[in-house]
Amino acid sequence: MRKAENRNKALDYEVILLGAGQGKRMGASRNKILLHLIGKPVISYSLNTFFNDPACKHIILVTQEDEQDLLAAVVKKENKKKCPVTIVSGGSERQFSVFNGLKTLLDPKNIVMVHDGARPFVSLGQLKLLHRKVQETRAAILGVPVKDTIKRVVDGIVEETVPRETLWQVQTPQAFYGEDLLAAHARAQQEGYLGTDDASLIEKYSQFPVSMVLGSYENIKLTTPEDMLIGEAIVKRRRN
Repeated sequence: MRKAENRNKALDYEVILLGAGQGKRMGASRNKILLHLIGKPVISYSLNTFFNDPACKHIILVTQEDEQDLLAAVVKKENKKKCPVTIVSGGSERQFSVFNGLKTLLDPKNIVMVHDGARPFVSLGQLKLLHRKVQETRAAILGVPVKDTIKRVVDGIVEETVPRETLWQVQTPQAFYGEDLLAAHARAQQEGYLGTDDASLIEKYSQFPVSMVLGSYENIKLTTPEDMLIGEAIVKRRRN
């Protein structure tokens, strides 16, 4: 019985939920994750998805220091299953915010997912696919194939058309083992390297490849006012 319990425990994960951005492109007077989307704060949607995943054992919510009380109130209202939640302060860059979150993991040997709080539409099914893949390959990320033609442009002049067959648009969550991601972040900090996402740090500092898991075109990041309109349409469609 004890072996079975240990095996099941190894399948659990912790999640770092990022909400410390300024959201300047949204043109709002407050953090975009606190803006209301059909009656609920944006952050509530992804929080509830993780709360409803039995494999999620700890949520680390990274936010601005002066918004921690507001986020704590949202968590208290939504956290009906009493999942442990730790709220920590973010850094001046996204990468520093993730590193702050990693330092509060319950166990670095656990799987850790990193997710943008401004992506409210990740589904439980996508979490399960990602969770399964990271156990096979140690690093897995969500993404979707690029739909549009992509051109490389320099100084306003098209240099080439990039074949899109191998291009994917990367999303979150991104999933790793905590000890791997901690080591990669520590190396990046020592060397002053700033990556574009967490997977880029694993690509640079680890020996194993990063696997891609098919996400959804609905798993958008709310960045501009136009994105909020799209978000409202997604919520209404799902409710209907």
